[in-house]
Amino acid sequence: MTVPRFSFVNVIDHELHVAEWGDPGNTPLVMWHGLARTGRDFDELAAALSDDYFVLCPDTIGRGLSSWSDNPEVEYSIEYYTCIAADLLDHYQIDRTCWIGTSMGGIIGMRMASGPLADRLSCLILNDVGPEVPKEAVDRILAYAGTLPDFATLSEAGRWLRTVYAPFGEACDEFWNRMARSSVRRRDDGRFTLHYDPKIMVQFTATPEALSSWDRLARITLPMHLIRGEGSDILPAGIAGQMQALMPGMKETVMTGCGHAPTLSRPEDARLVRGVLSELRDRAGGCLVR
Repeated sequence: MTVPRFSFVNVIDHELHVAEWGDPGNTPLVMWHGLARTGRDFDELAAALSDDYFVLCPDTIGRGLSSWSDNPEVEYSIEYYTCIAADLLDHYQIDRTCWIGTSMGGIIGMRMASGPLADRLSCLILNDVGPEVPKEAVDRILAYAGTLPDFATLSEAGRWLRTVYAPFGEACDEFWNRMARSSVRRRDDGRFTLHYDPKIMVQFTATPEALSSWDRLARITLPMHLIRGEGSDILPAGIAGQMQALMPGMKETVMTGCGHAPTLSRPEDARLVRGVLSELRDRAGGCLVR
């Protein structure tokens, strides 16, 4: 398997931890994770695609090994994350990139693709997210992510993660074991807790309008593809159907055996995403330049 390189990149006033995969001369591809996750969730997919793409998998500020915010009401927001994303592309001297966004990462991609930063993206794959998040799904997220648990051992944390993230669906033991290692940090008392700043949840109260963006979706003109977990509560079939009615050129892939959100970690997932990217690149006019 291809081995990633890890960098700490200064963006705006923050230090962003980034996993880099593949040759920097290849077509760039950014993979952006969900609300309470990290860029390491994409290891299998990034490794599989790194033969053709230069893949960047950042940890959003407040997560993983990236810095935390002193101004969470402003900086833990979709708008601020898009500014960070643009600064990250500038750092790597990337003019345009393909984008795969899981959940929150997809919302960031939609915001970029629908506004002044639209020309920074060449194509967009949304992994189990749309322009509207049902209240019941938000309540579920807040129930498990709003309060940080603590664990005596890494094994205990791993069991908790497998239970809470069971909707991810089938994944290999290596995925779950790495998820445990990359999802925790030691507290001062020596016990484990999760890797993120609990204040990241402020986006649900400070800027809830960012989770409803049908008008933004309608403004997107770049090639898109939608991936949806069959049992997802974040992207139920009804919302996906409305999205396709609004964006008739956007195809949908439904992943069976999972909810929110498909891990995209299996070999067959990598083959699917590779084919989707190839199709989107053709629709965008062939080679997607940096």
